[in-house]
Amino acid sequence: MAKKRSQYVCQSCGRITAAYMGRCPQCGEFDTMVEEVIVAETAVPAKNPRAHASLSSKPQRLADVTADGFERLSLPLSEFARVLGGGIVPGSLVLVGGDPGIGKSTLLLEVAGMVANQHGVTLYVSGEESSRQIKMRAERLQLTAHDLYLVTETRMGAIMQHIGDLQPQMLIIDSIQTTYLEEMTSAAGSVSQVRECASRLQELAKSQGVTVFLVGHVTKEGSIAGPRVLEHIVDTVLYLEGDPFHRYRLLRSVKNRFGATSEVGVFEMAERGMVEVPNPSEAFLAERQVNAPGSAIAVTMEGTRPLLVEIQALASTTTFANPRRTANGIDYNRLLLLTAVLTRRVRLNLHDKDIFVNVIGGLQIDEPAADLAVAVAIASSVKDRPIHADMAFVGEVGLSGELRAVSQLDGRLKEAAKLGFKRCVVPQSAGRRLGDTPKGLAIIGCRTLAEAIETALLPA
Repeated sequence: MAKKRSQYVCQSCGRITAAYMGRCPQCGEFDTMVEEVIVAETAVPAKNPRAHASLSSKPQRLADVTADGFERLSLPLSEFARVLGGGIVPGSLVLVGGDPGIGKSTLLLEVAGMVANQHGVTLYVSGEESSRQIKMRAERLQLTAHDLYLVTETRMGAIMQHIGDLQPQMLIIDSIQTTYLEEMTSAAGSVSQVRECASRLQELAKSQGVTVFLVGHVTKEGSIAGPRVLEHIVDTVLYLEGDPFHRYRLLRSVKNRFGATSEVGVFEMAERGMVEVPNPSEAFLAERQVNAPGSAIAVTMEGTRPLLVEIQALASTTTFANPRRTANGIDYNRLLLLTAVLTRRVRLNLHDKDIFVNVIGGLQIDEPAADLAVAVAIASSVKDRPIHADMAFVGEVGLSGELRAVSQLDGRLKEAAKLGFKRCVVPQSAGRRLGDTPKGLAIIGCRTLAEAIETALLPA
């Protein structure tokens, strides 16, 4: 006879408690504890049932292990292949997350059509949309894939049956939070359901060599919904980012067992779907207004790719006691730090000015190499003096007002020279680490932020 007992599992962090709690003691979230019924058999199992079982694995010397047979599936969508490390790895498990309506299903449907045309049968499993809705999207994307199969299903047992019948090269689950195992009592999307379904799909990918893409919901904080164990199970975690009011989308890799992490692919949301942007720096600078005060060009790195982006700043006199600081595209605390350095080290009067900083194109810049461009843009707006139109900026700003060197400077400078910039302001200490300077690009080394500002601004 089976015994039943209840436990409560936090849907945010996976913490298990014996009694219900309104606030999770581990992650601090409210109303995330969900009851799960555990059924246990009372019969005593046989002693060591696996003691005499034959072993399916055998230890091997590392020198005897061969790495042959590792071949990626090529894709015409080069930006998507770039993020994955050069192509789709057979037998890999990939998790794709992003805000609702950002374009996850559209992008994966495009990829499914390409794989079906080039490499064979592809199965698209949808738990949120009907086959008619997916067909309408495919017509809008002008997909003509003969070997692309659609099914609307949420039961994991039925999905595994379809996989056994079709033997696909690639499987797409949209989304993992809608699938469930019938033998488990918890609801779809719960911690245990997500974990067990992902484990079943991982076993399928590794044993049969099927490439599996999972679409994951995100929380209001922007992270994948559910416990972090889901991100530990998969081989690759991709985030599709972007401002819903901008046309550009960034596909960012935050985990990749088969390639570089923090790699980025740039796409444009168009009427016919997600169109790759082969030269994103040129696209981000296409509408730049030359000789406008408060506009500076930063050379930032997204993974292994250098990007040139325009940073705009506006300083406006306020009548309130506490001036506003608004950051769009950069970290708010970083803006406060740079404002304090400009006030104390450069002697700019900012106590009575609202400061607004915006990164054009809806990008989010997290690295400190953009500090110099942000600070120079703020100073340009305060002094109402434009910056030289052919000048770009690379450097981290310290609390003493000094400029500090950043990594991968050679690649940044080559990208700036390719887009026609003639001068680039860098920290003076970075000059010793430079290799060959790109032809036509003058390197200006500055030791302090005040020196860089005077070099960058046009005469009054």
